[in-house]
Amino acid sequence: MLNLKFYLGELSSRADCTLRLQPLSDTVKMGSKQMDVYDSLWQKNEDIAYQTLAVPFLQHMQLGDLQADYYVGFMIQDINYLVKVTDMLKEMSEKVKAPKDISNFMKNRYESYQKYAEATLKQFNLNGVSNIKATPAMEKYLADYKEVMEKEEPIYFAVALLPCARLWLWLANQLKETCCNAYYTWKKDNMYGHPEKHYKALLNKYLTKPEQIKKATEIFQRQMKNEHDFFESSLQE
Repeated sequence: MLNLKFYLGELSSRADCTLRLQPLSDTVKMGSKQMDVYDSLWQKNEDIAYQTLAVPFLQHMQLGDLQADYYVGFMIQDINYLVKVTDMLKEMSEKVKAPKDISNFMKNRYESYQKYAEATLKQFNLNGVSNIKATPAMEKYLADYKEVMEKEEPIYFAVALLPCARLWLWLANQLKETCCNAYYTWKKDNMYGHPEKHYKALLNKYLTKPEQIKKATEIFQRQMKNEHDFFESSLQE
């Protein structure tokens, strides 16, 4: 099976299903040491990661008995996601001129997404995604991206991108599958990545004030929930 997000950020290569949103913290420093925002965002929302792991779609992937129709539907939505986020990154790469490191981040992420989007469309003999109708979960996910792009400072678009990069890596390492599983390729292709190379220093540099940490946490949390809802909606039992 084709993985659709492994290459995007890393081109170098439930028991309780109720979503419990973590309280937002205004703490920026721990003692005299500056908070690691990159890690803190994940730690505050790790419960959503576990709830995502437990959705039927991923559990049936793990068991190897997921019906192919559901996986095809999932892939179609993910191709749409890939192309639409690539388009947004193109816009960000063109309009963000400063600071230089954020400008470079947008350009590098756009180049990475664009390369894989083109390869994916070519592999599936697609000219584009204009005929793909987004599911309600995917429609909301993309709308939230667009809102961040249009209303927030560029650093928050980087925050909005991060849940995908971190969650898929984490999920792949949590799934208990062997090479005999039909969906093992998804696990294998997503197991190895280093999103911190792209995001960590940037977020820790620009997100230092309490109000910045709060806004970043809200955006990260919303995007984590969007990821959860995308996986959950891919198989309703």
